[in-house]
Amino acid sequence: MSSSRERILDSFENALIRDGERAATMEAVAAAADVSKGGLLYHFPSKEALVDGLADRLRGLADRDREAMASAEDGAARYYVRTSVFEDSALDRALVSMARLAQQGHPTAKSSLAEIQEGWLGALQAQLGDRTAARAVKLLGDGLYYDAAFFATDGAGRTSRDEIEELLDVVDLIVSRRGNETAHS
Repeated sequence: MSSSRERILDSFENALIRDGERAATMEAVAAAADVSKGGLLYHFPSKEALVDGLADRLRGLADRDREAMASAEDGAARYYVRTSVFEDSALDRALVSMARLAQQGHPTAKSSLAEIQEGWLGALQAQLGDRTAARAVKLLGDGLYYDAAFFATDGAGRTSRDEIEELLDVVDLIVSRRGNETAHS
């Protein structure tokens, strides 16, 4: 069973994803987490503290994802594109909930997402040795994620596994082209 703190964060995340920031009130979060308002305030004394807790959760999940990218057998670029599908994972849910806050102009959400995006870009650049190639791969993956997160139906992505494999061939072209240009410089 998860701790009260984690249940509260889960409830806040769910409310943001399902209903948006305005509906994610302290009262609604406490009720959904099955804790008293006092219990909620013990862990998170304000809505801003809830956002900070969610941002910390997202950073931790993104750090683990970057570690997996860096150690991926087939390389960070292929990993990033291959995993750029919405699977309703803990990372997906944290990203979408923070995006909902960022859409409303929330500064913590915006800065957290920017930090995470820069971290992913840095991991790609470390493998590729070139920021432009890293951005091309990142934007390809981001487009896949956006498509899957916002336009998929019934839990099924709009991009098939075969199509992702074809896109991975494009990633390989970017990686090999940048490698060839670096070798000839």
